[in-house]
Amino acid sequence: MKKLTLFSLLFIFVLTVSAEETNAPDWLSRPLSQTDCLNIALAQNADILKAQSDLEASHGVVVQTRAVALPQLTASGKYTDEEKTLLQSPPELSYPTPHQNWNSGIQIVQGIYEGGKLIAAIQAASATKRQAIAQYETQVADTLLSVRLAYYDVLLAAQQITVNEASIKLLQKELDDQQRRYDAGTVSHFNVLRAEVALANAKPDLFHANSQYRISKNTLANLLGYNLPRDVLENIPLNLTDTFDITPWDMALPDAIQQALERRTELEDLREQVELQKLNIVSAKSGYKPSIQAFAGYNWQNSAFSTDVGDELDGWSAGGQLTWNIFDGALTVGKVQQAKALYKKSQTELEDRSRQIELDVRTAYSDFLEAKEVLDSQTKVQEQAEEALREANARFDAGTGTQLDVLDAETSLTQARTTQVQALHDYATARAKLERAIGAELAPAKQ
Repeated sequence: MKKLTLFSLLFIFVLTVSAEETNAPDWLSRPLSQTDCLNIALAQNADILKAQSDLEASHGVVVQTRAVALPQLTASGKYTDEEKTLLQSPPELSYPTPHQNWNSGIQIVQGIYEGGKLIAAIQAASATKRQAIAQYETQVADTLLSVRLAYYDVLLAAQQITVNEASIKLLQKELDDQQRRYDAGTVSHFNVLRAEVALANAKPDLFHANSQYRISKNTLANLLGYNLPRDVLENIPLNLTDTFDITPWDMALPDAIQQALERRTELEDLREQVELQKLNIVSAKSGYKPSIQAFAGYNWQNSAFSTDVGDELDGWSAGGQLTWNIFDGALTVGKVQQAKALYKKSQTELEDRSRQIELDVRTAYSDFLEAKEVLDSQTKVQEQAEEALREANARFDAGTGTQLDVLDAETSLTQARTTQVQALHDYATARAKLERAIGAELAPAKQ
């Protein structure tokens, strides 16, 4: 025991030094609650960071969409110097034609009427912004669900290790007991062989549990945005403090479906897409209508009747213009047909996604009820299995039972413990998936 304790301390020391040498984040070596993990993911998960970049990029799309409705301000300038042999002037003119010419000006143009395109652009900008936010929230919700599930997977693997270690301890005790009985001549060597086989058969489960523990912790660390050092070969030092969430939770299926249809950000995304496609029809139909613009500006230029390039003229100008494409080669007809088809497609996608989300809720709800029933059924199974093992040992010691009864009881106890741990995990994950399916708020409060 002392050697094991010293080895454990040495192992922890090596991990600590390794963490310092690899510049590991502080959360890697401190206790982590599920809320801590969710907050870390919000700050540095790669998918969330990419979604934030997409959200920022969408702001540029909003600005571009709105630009058509805003006034356009332009400045221009031109200077030319021509060789005198190229200059011509009527003979009756008494002054030479200037060979240097320049002009400059600034002008503002505002669309007055674009066949409904201006209002559609303003509305489209708002819809694009709402759609981008919905897409970001969808990515956040999906990522936080992944973090919760990964957190529960680590807890499951850790408890499976404990269960399998307890099983091996029981089987090792049984082997030692049978070896003593064999040495005393009270049992045959067959009992020893049977105990050895049972112990050997139990070890692969422990090896598998240790492997799953390593993998699940690596998965959680990856979701938290941590690059594992290549020289870390064994378990990373994650210390999780929470347990499985098995608090009672009840919600009627109709309420769950209604909440999902109201809150799921995927549907909000598609609703905004439908609105955008509807506005695209308005923009496409604007090609049938005239375009009216007003403009005003200030201009500077040199005098056309003076060779002095500094002889300047300047002044205001203002006016309006109307353009109307009487026939554009059926370009507008094609745009309208395309816009209407895409609008119809977006409506179909919204309806289909609504049905899919309802199916997701029904599936998650059914899985949650199943997990709840399994968990409830396992409440006393472990206690009963422990009592059965005690009775099997007592009967064997009294000579009224067999070694096979004891091994069966030990196997049943291990199975009961494994089922109990799995039931706790399945209930917690089923609840997390149902909460995601109905669009429940998953983002934690910052601590």
